[in-house]
Amino acid sequence: MIDIEETAIPGVRILKPRRFGDARGYFSETFNRRALAAVGIDIEFIQDNESLSAASGTVRALHFQAPDFAQTKLVRVLTGAVLDVAVDIRRGSPTFGQHVAVTLNAEDGRQLLVPKGFAHGFCTLVPNTCVFYKVDMYYSQSHDTGIIWNDPDIEIDWPVTPDKATLSEKDLRLPRLAEMTAPFVYEADRSGAETGERPKGIA
Repeated sequence: MIDIEETAIPGVRILKPRRFGDARGYFSETFNRRALAAVGIDIEFIQDNESLSAASGTVRALHFQAPDFAQTKLVRVLTGAVLDVAVDIRRGSPTFGQHVAVTLNAEDGRQLLVPKGFAHGFCTLVPNTCVFYKVDMYYSQSHDTGIIWNDPDIEIDWPVTPDKATLSEKDLRLPRLAEMTAPFVYEADRSGAETGERPKGIA
């Protein structure tokens, strides 16, 4: 019922629930914990979040919650489209400071799975874009932080220039990655593979 695609950074995955259409439209099972557990993604999501961005070029980035309130996110778009970005901020990771950027839109229903240890953000590509995401830890204001969206060391190719982007005052004050000590540490198991959920097969 769901197709899974690996990205350039292990652990960050694109999920595409299958759609069944007819003359009326379509039906899609957008989340099924049992189906995901069958391919090695067994996560207990406990909170749903939704944001509406009125203007194209709205940037909400790059956010994360520090331990012990770190969050895994499963992100999808209900209306409109975004460039969705996950940045590896696990110290010692072979992909530290690197990122995955994926276009998500309401038309194809793809979702991005962003594990703990990654900063996450997005830029809207069209007006009135609604983003919905599931998280596996509750919001904690004291653990909520992030990295400046246009950090030159991360080199994200955002679809908007700084003079045209719409950001909150909070996001404009976030530090660069080099100016902070990332609170996550990369760990590998005895085989040398990264820890965390890994799919047992591709649906």
